[in-house]
Amino acid sequence: MGSATGVVADPACINECLGDDELRAVLLKLEADKDKEIFGLVCKRWLHLQSTERKKLCARAGPHMLRRIAARFTRLLELDLSQSASRSFYPGVTDSDLSVIAASFSCLRVLTLQNCKGVTDAGIKAIGSSLSSLQSLDVSYCRKLTDKGLSSVAQGCRALRSLHLTGCRFITDATLRALSENCNNLEELGLQGCSNITDSGLSVLVVGCKKLKYLDINKCSNIGDDGISSVSKACSSSLKTLKLLDCYKVGDESITSLAEFCKYLETLIIGGCRDISEKSIMLLAAACSNSLKNLRMDWCLNISDSSLMCILQQCKKLEILDIGCCEEVTDAAFQSLGTEPYKLHLKVLKVCNCPKITVAAVGNLLNSCSSLEYLDVRSCPQVTKVGCDEAGLQFPEHCKVNFSGSLTEPDVLL
Repeated sequence: MGSATGVVADPACINECLGDDELRAVLLKLEADKDKEIFGLVCKRWLHLQSTERKKLCARAGPHMLRRIAARFTRLLELDLSQSASRSFYPGVTDSDLSVIAASFSCLRVLTLQNCKGVTDAGIKAIGSSLSSLQSLDVSYCRKLTDKGLSSVAQGCRALRSLHLTGCRFITDATLRALSENCNNLEELGLQGCSNITDSGLSVLVVGCKKLKYLDINKCSNIGDDGISSVSKACSSSLKTLKLLDCYKVGDESITSLAEFCKYLETLIIGGCRDISEKSIMLLAAACSNSLKNLRMDWCLNISDSSLMCILQQCKKLEILDIGCCEEVTDAAFQSLGTEPYKLHLKVLKVCNCPKITVAAVGNLLNSCSSLEYLDVRSCPQVTKVGCDEAGLQFPEHCKVNFSGSLTEPDVLL
């Protein structure tokens, strides 16, 4: 609109009309990361606001760049400096980098350092001494770490809720003792491949850490029934995921204890635990019938039709089932499926290397399960694509059937 003199007034600049609080309110309304990045391209002021409000960052940076990042992203809560397992750059993240992080990111809640092979106890001690608010730490495959560094983390980061130590092979029961004494709110612990931990360490751990929801002790070959029984009793109301792949000392006592105490268990991985019998599996199926969603028991050689039938009939929420190499399973386990009034909710089923399974079993499965997304029948000589076609089997539209190993397994199985 023109003035009385006919001169057109300049339009008001948005930076003159809106203060920092108003612009932050606009930024907080943006949900997509791309939109937030575009916000920062408007001008230097908007870039500064966008930087100070950023909460998460994934970067590859040395000490100098980390200091600049700390100056720019003042409210950062999550930092991921992980390296690629296959293409790690040299020298990668070092102890000097961790010292800068400890001194510069006082508000940090989540730190991820997967495959940072140059990190040692000296660097991780700096994290423990300075980042008291840290809630999640992932140092998987930081292979130089020992009890000394991780005990310092436990003592200094008492708010820890999640700790992943996969592949840290020098870890012993001493770290578990430190966690028990200091980190009573720990909910998630990953110890895959930490083969030096023992039943005694697990028993000590759960004296102080009774809120565990997720425990991964895959390939911890010194863990047996005593340790698992201690966990099941102490964490009975919280435990939802337990991974015991290739823990060959685990047997019926562990499964019976889980059935007795852990009624909310959702995921159980017992692949390779060859001493587990049908009796304990049937007890587990009955006890966790309303909670169990993911059960992997490949290479559990004592599993046969009666225990599998019990699982299929009682575990109403089961979505993922792996019975690969359970060679005693036959079509009989699936015969009653077509006559049952309820439907299965299976999304993933692996029956590879089950030589007694035939096309008839697959047909009965499909009659009761319309939700199937992945079926693995590799090395089942009586189940072929030609045989399924000749039988007129109709798989769900989005279901992938792995007859020969040419398909990639779903992420949930990895």
